[in-house]
Amino acid sequence: MKKTLPLLLQILVLGCSSVNAEIQKPNVILFLVDDMGLMDTSVPMLADKNGKPERHPLNDWYRTPNMERLARQGIRFSQFYAQSVCSPTRASIMTGQNSARHRVTQFIAPEKRNNGPKGWRWEGLTQKDVTLPLLLRKQGYHTIFAGKAHFAPTGFEGEDPTKLGFDINIAGCSFGQPGSYYGEDGYGNLNPKRKKRAVPGLEKYHKTDVFLSEAITLEAKVAIDQSLENQKPFFLYMSHYAVHSPFNSDPRFASNYKDSKKPKNAQAYATLIEGIDKSLGDLMDHVASKGVAENTLILFVGDNGSDAPLGPVHGYSSSVPLRGKKGTCYEGGMRVPFIAGWAKPGKKNTFPIARDSLHNDQIGTVMDLYSTILDTAGVKNPSSHVVDGVSLLKQLSGRGNPDRPDHFMCHFPHSHRSSNFTAFRQGDWKLIYRYKGRKKYELYDLGKDPFETKNLAESERRKLKEMTKAMIVRLEKEGALYPSEGDKELKPLLP
Repeated sequence: MKKTLPLLLQILVLGCSSVNAEIQKPNVILFLVDDMGLMDTSVPMLADKNGKPERHPLNDWYRTPNMERLARQGIRFSQFYAQSVCSPTRASIMTGQNSARHRVTQFIAPEKRNNGPKGWRWEGLTQKDVTLPLLLRKQGYHTIFAGKAHFAPTGFEGEDPTKLGFDINIAGCSFGQPGSYYGEDGYGNLNPKRKKRAVPGLEKYHKTDVFLSEAITLEAKVAIDQSLENQKPFFLYMSHYAVHSPFNSDPRFASNYKDSKKPKNAQAYATLIEGIDKSLGDLMDHVASKGVAENTLILFVGDNGSDAPLGPVHGYSSSVPLRGKKGTCYEGGMRVPFIAGWAKPGKKNTFPIARDSLHNDQIGTVMDLYSTILDTAGVKNPSSHVVDGVSLLKQLSGRGNPDRPDHFMCHFPHSHRSSNFTAFRQGDWKLIYRYKGRKKYELYDLGKDPFETKNLAESERRKLKEMTKAMIVRLEKEGALYPSEGDKELKPLLP
C-alpha cells in the first residue's frame, strides 16, 4: 500500500499538470471591424520618416480611447493590407491564402450569383476547406464566432460558421449588411422594410434600446465565460457588422458629434466607430476581470478600406491623406488599421510584444493572421495546405522579419468601384493593371509618393515592365482566374 500511494499521487500530479498546460494556452481575440479604413481612428496609424506617429485631421475627428489604449500597450502597423472588399478578406483570414488562390475574389451576394470569371467561388467557404477555427478546435480551443460572417451565400453550408469550425455562432449568417442596428427594430426582424437583412439570433434584445454592437459584445462575453468555466483556451473571432451601412447613429455617442457641422451620415459613422471602440474596451476589461488578460492576445484589424461618407470614391476623402475608398485599387481601398497587444502586458505573456505605441513599417497582410494565430497557439498548419501569409510574431516583438515577403497583391476580376484590376506592390513600387479599357497601367513609387499622386507608367518604362512581369509570375503561382470579353480570357499583357 505504501508503494501504491506515491504512484497514485504521481498520476494525479501529472493529470493536474496536463490540465494547467491546457489552460495556459493563450487565448486569442481577433477583433475585425467591417469597412474600417486606416484613418478611421484617433490612433495615428501612419508614421513619419523617423518612424514616429504622424497625426492627420481624421485622427482628431474620431474618438477611440480604447484603440489608443491597445496601441500604447502593443504595436501598430502602418502598412497593413486587406483585400479591397469584405468576403475575400474574410476567406483569407480563415485559410491563410490570398484571394487569387482561394478564389473568393468578390463580396458574396447572398441570394444571387455575382458576375465574375468562370470558376470563382461564389459559393464561398465549405466544410472541405482547411480553416483556422477548425485547426484550433482540434487542439482543444473553444472557438467562438460573433457578428458578421459573410462566408457563403444563403442556402450554402458556409453560411453557418459552426460548419466551418466554430463551436458557437453569435448572429453570423450569409449577408454582411445588417437590417438595422437598433434593438427597437429587432435589428431588422421587427421592421418589414429591413427584414431582408435582419440579424439572426439576438431575440432577447428585441424591443430594447441595446445597440447591435453592444448586443454582440454582451453575448461574446457570455461565450468567453463558458470557455473559462470549461477550462478551455478560447479563440474569439469578434467580427462586428459595424461600421457597414446603414449608417444608423448610435445614440450613446451622438452628442459628441452634433456640433461638428459634418453631414448627418458622417456623424452617424463616427458614432459607429466609437461604439466599436467601446466594445474593444469592454472585452479588454472583461478578460481582466476574469484574471486572464495577461494570457489573452488581441489582434485588431479592418477588413477593407474605409467607406466613411466623406467625399468621392477615388479621390482623397475617407482615408485622406491616402487615396480612394473601399472597393478601389488605391491605398485607401486596401490599407487597414492593425494593432496587436496582450489585453494586459505582464509576466504571463507567452511571447513579447513591443509596447509604447511602436510602429512596424514592414508590410503585413490579412493572410498573415492565420499563421500568426496558429503560431501563437502552437498549432501546425497541415503540410498539404498552401498558405500565402507568414507569422507576424517576429514583427510583433518589434524586430524586423528578414524572411517576410515584400509584396502584396489584390486581384479583383469583377465589376465594382474599381473594376477588373490587379494591384501589385513589391517593395516601394506599386502597379495597378486594368484588364479592360485603354488605360491599363498605373505605376507609383510609394517610397517617394505614398499618396499616389503621380503616375509613372510612361516615364519609368523599365520599372513598369519589371513590375508587370513580377505580377504575372505571382498571378500564375496563385492560380488566378482572369476576366473575359465574350469567349476571350483577358490575361495580363506586358507593356
